[in-house]
Order: sequence, then structure tokens, then C-alpha cells
Amino acid sequence: SYTLSILLVFLVLILFYPALSIYVNTMSSSESLTISSNRTLVSSDGVFELGFFKPSGLSRWYLGIWYKKVSEKTYAWVANRDNPLSNSIGTLKISGNNLVLLGQSNNTVWSTNRTRGNARSSVIAELLPNGNFVMRYSNNKDSSGFLWQSFDFPTDTLLPEMKLGYNLKTGRNRFLTSWRSYDDPSTGIFAYKLDIRRGLPEFILINQFLNQRVEMQRSGPWNGMEFSGIPEVQGLNYMVYNYTENSEEISYSFHMTNQSIYSRLTVSDYTVDRFTWIPPSSAWNLFWSLPTDVCDPLYLCGSYSYCDLNTSPNCNCIRGFVPKNRQQWDLREGSEGCVRTTQLSCTGDGFLRLNNMKLPDTKTATVDRRIDVKKCEERCLSDCNCTSFATADVRNGGLGCVFWTGDLVEMRKQAVGGQDLYVRLNAADL
Repeated sequence: SYTLSILLVFLVLILFYPALSIYVNTMSSSESLTISSNRTLVSSDGVFELGFFKPSGLSRWYLGIWYKKVSEKTYAWVANRDNPLSNSIGTLKISGNNLVLLGQSNNTVWSTNRTRGNARSSVIAELLPNGNFVMRYSNNKDSSGFLWQSFDFPTDTLLPEMKLGYNLKTGRNRFLTSWRSYDDPSTGIFAYKLDIRRGLPEFILINQFLNQRVEMQRSGPWNGMEFSGIPEVQGLNYMVYNYTENSEEISYSFHMTNQSIYSRLTVSDYTVDRFTWIPPSSAWNLFWSLPTDVCDPLYLCGSYSYCDLNTSPNCNCIRGFVPKNRQQWDLREGSEGCVRTTQLSCTGDGFLRLNNMKLPDTKTATVDRRIDVKKCEERCLSDCNCTSFATADVRNGGLGCVFWTGDLVEMRKQAVGGQDLYVRLNAADL
């Protein structure tokens, strides 16, 4: 019958033209990719593609990874971002257990730069379904055995399952850096990195213009569910956030429970943006962006004051504090902050609870993850320098404490989310 003959044709096609049904996602040590051959690697699920590209109208060529199914060309990674190929002569190949990108007259433009290992078996390069470009022994698919992976060298984009932060075993810090401009992938001046020099690690958006480090926005510390200053929405059924802090790593990642939805975190000029693409949509949807509002710039309100979008002026002294410079404060210049109306007595103090707070900057914070939340108040009161405390992990009724000594800076009241912050006051101000 007609249906049977259609089926037979289909079977013949699959048997004799396997390329119709599967993508080529690996490159062996005897193969190469060249600009002139126009060949690419495509992940087995058809989501990501690796190959050569050149930004509009320029004669500079780059090796990169982009989304294959998204109609607007969206790049997730660039190998030679600061060393482009100057013309259309370029070859990617495996040489001595390294991936190398060769330009004109075979000069090395980019390489994975590994010290040469002993070749136990043949080495292959593979573009994985999650967008990770890896080099591995052909007989070892285990991720712990990768010889090299692009996920360790991010450009401006964080993909699901990719980690930002520190690998404490190798000392590598993985962070995002913006493109210089929309058609120039070279290293820009904005970076988004996990700062572990604070008492509690948090993400900082940094402007590195002329090598001056200017902090523009901070995420607030991780509280077990989210960073207290990022508008991630709890209870999304298609995205899960992971934060890991142990002897081997301090890192953040996210993964998708619904694989048909794409999401990425990208740093660009002045902002960090989360984009989501839900088929059959033809464009990326901006899910959230930082900084978003007048309360996001750092140190807007000074010590012991917090920013609140719903008040006018936006800067507010905590109860028990008054503006340090009343004249400036009345002109809506709050950066000098507030001072106590009554000094702490050390013995007769108590605590004011502020809810829905983005926690203060953690530069002067210490954390004890083992202590029971009920003991936080006692511990803070027993230290005359302790000015505030909060729960370290808000899950399951709370565990552990964060303690601040010295001034509290960089707080805001959140419309949703955030957490309780307990500020120490003299009993007379309670």
C-alpha cells in the first residue's frame, strides 16, 4: 500500500544516509575544522553548534559556539576572543593532546595549552548537549576525566550546568566578562565574579575601566535558596539553582528541568541579564536584569540606612538612627548615612527585626554554619562589637548565623524575597 512504500523509503533513507538523522559532534585527532570547508560540530541534540564566525562586515574570524535553533545568532562562547584570525585562513585540530587553532602560515592563534600528558589512548574533541566543548580520551566519557573543557573558560555567558566561582583544587576562578561591543567579542570592561574575600561569598558586577575596579552591584549572600539581592523567582518549575561551598569548590550553577526551554545569564555593558527562550518563540525574553532600579547602585544610602523603592526619599534610617548630615539628607543625598541616637551599652542591648531585606555588604561579616538559629542572638549579644545578625540558611526553619561587626552598609528592602535582619540597638531605642 501507499503507506508501506512511504515507510520503506524512509527506512532506506535512514539506513543509507545516517547523516540525515544524526549530527556530527566529535572531532578525532586525524580530523580538523577549517574556515574554508564550512564544516561545524553540532551537539547530539542539535541545540549548540561550534565553528568559525565573523562579526558583521569585518574580516576578523573567531572560533565560537552558538545556539543552532535560535533564529537570532546568539553566541555562548568564543575561543580566541582577544586574538582573532586576520583573514579566512584558519584550522582547528588536535595536536599533541592539545586543541590548537592555526592561522596563516600555521602560526598558533589559540590553544588549550595543557602540559603534554602521556597519550594512553586517542584523544577526541566533543561538543556536548549542554554546550560544553571538551577534550577527552576516546574511551572515557566521564566528566571528571575531561582533559580540558570550555566551561572552565567562560566568556560573557553562563549556560545551564556551567559553574561560576572557584575550583579550590586547581585555583581556577571562573567569571563572566562582557564583549567589548555588540560585534566585537574581545574582552570588555564589565565582569561578573564571585568575590570570596568577603565574610560570605557574593557576586559582584565590576567595571574595570582603565584597570580601576569599581563595584557596581552585588548579589547579596546565598541564603540556601537564592542570593538575597537578585530577583530570581522562587518556585519556577523549569529552573533549579545550585550553590556549593566546600573544601573543593565555591560555585554557583543552575540547571533546567525542562530541556525545551533555554536560559542563559549574560554580562554586557553595565548590566547582568537573564534571558529565556521558550519555543516556538522567535526571540529571547529578558527575564530579569541588574541593576534594575534606583536602589541597585552600591552605597547609595550610606551606613545604617536602607533603600526602599516605596518611600520618598528612597533612603531610610533604621529605627534608632538619625541622618548624619540632615541638610544633605533633606536634599535627598543619603550617602553619608545615619548615626545612632543612643550608643550601645553592650550589656542592656536588644534587637530590631527588619524583614524582606537584602543583607548588608558582607565585608565585615563572619558566618557559623553549625550553630542553631536560636543561639544567634545570644552569640551576638556576647560580643560587644557585633552590630547585627541574620540566618545563614533560611531553609527548614533556618540553620547557622551570619554576624556583622562594624557599620552596616548597602542594605535595601525588597518587595518580595530578601530575609530577616536583626539590628542591635540600645534598649532605650527599642
